[in-house]
This record gives sequence, C-alpha cells and structure tokens, in this order.
Amino acid sequence: MNILELRNVSKSFGGVKAVDDCSFEIKENMITALIGPNGSGKTTIFNLVSGLLKLDSGKIIFDKVDITNKSPEFISNLGISRAFQQSQLFDNLTLEENLLLAFDNEDTKFFKNLLGINKITADKKEKIHHYLKMINLERHLHHLAREFSYGQRKLIELVRAIINPHKLLMLDEPVAGVTPQLRNKITDILLELKEKGETILLIEHDMYFTFNVADRIIVLDKGKPIAEGTPDEIKDNPKVLEAYLGE
Repeated sequence: MNILELRNVSKSFGGVKAVDDCSFEIKENMITALIGPNGSGKTTIFNLVSGLLKLDSGKIIFDKVDITNKSPEFISNLGISRAFQQSQLFDNLTLEENLLLAFDNEDTKFFKNLLGINKITADKKEKIHHYLKMINLERHLHHLAREFSYGQRKLIELVRAIINPHKLLMLDEPVAGVTPQLRNKITDILLELKEKGETILLIEHDMYFTFNVADRIIVLDKGKPIAEGTPDEIKDNPKVLEAYLGE
C-alpha cells in the first residue's frame, strides 16, 4: 500500500525548474532511497513534502490525506518525522531533554515538555535508553547538546526523529560526513527499524550505504524520476549511469 504519493509536482526557483512534473509513490513497510546527481531535486522534494516549500503545481498525498501546501506543523502531526542534514538540536538543553521533547510534536505539548509539566514516563526513558545504547551515548544523558561532536549530533538527530511519533521517517543524508564506524551504527539502526515494519524515505550520496539498506531506489535527474527499482535493478541501469557519469 502507498503511504506517500507525488502527483505531477513542480517547483521552480527564479525560472529554473528544481522539480519538474514529478510523480512517484512510496510504499509502506520498506526503505526507499532517493538518489541522483547534485541539483536533481532531492532536497527540494523533501522540503515540499515537509511543508517547508510550497508547490507551484501538482499534489502530495500522505496516508490518503492531501497535504499539498499544508503547514509543517500540520504535516508533522499527521505522522511525518524528518531528520535534517544540519543539526536542529537545542544546544543549551541536555541530550535527555532534547530527546524527551521529541515524544510530542504539537506546540502545546512541546512547551509543556520544555517546562517539565508533561509526565516523564518509564516507557519514554526506556525507548531513549534503547537507541542511545545502540549509539554508545547512554552514559551521556545529562551532557549539553553543544558538547557533542558532529557525528554524535547526527546520531542524536536520527534518534530524535525515530522517537517522534510518525508513520513515515524521512532522513536527509543520514551518513554524510560521519566515520565508517558511525555509518555502521546507523545502518544497524535502520535495518532494525525495517525489521519492525517502519517506512523510511532517505536521501543519500553514499551508494555503498544506500545499496545495503534500501529495498527500493528512485533515481532523479533534472527534477523527475528516470529509473526505479531494487538496488540490483538500478546498479547497471544505463539511464542511471548516464545521469551520473554523462555519455
């Protein structure tokens, strides 16, 4: 079953088409990767789905609801959780406080959590501990976010997106700039989520990582899909090779 559908979506910036009459579907319970050369429209599509940008034309349907040009808050509350390429952590809050905020994404609940009004349950703490143990940060609950390295912040961003209530997890270059060891940890986390039936859409330039975790790959070029299939089907696709390497 499809959880996300883009129907003839277009978006231009100053006359340049970043996304051009783009249509594709994301199926439930699998990991789908969006790949393509720089400027192919990947991040623009993420921003359109998240509500950070407005479409020029077309429709976006999520879980049978038309989310075209809806607000980021509306879309998040419907069940889309996104981890950004750049850190969105609150530097002056501890690791635990940053993660506790993720459990409720409505504004009123957010501020109740921030002020300590919402109840911190054993279930919430257990979930936080589970993922922090996977990334070897379970002993750093009370460290401020600004104390962590770039790679650690990437892992914390991923955990925060996972904890945020969602039906679709969107990850923007989850292993960009991290060490091979951290990349392996992120791979383990994503494969565990897939085993649990999560639906994940990711952008990634690291092809080794992508081909190891993705069930399905959509290749973009000049703002629209040029190929779609399993990693094995994509590897030797002549259209894909041409898009990346030229003739």
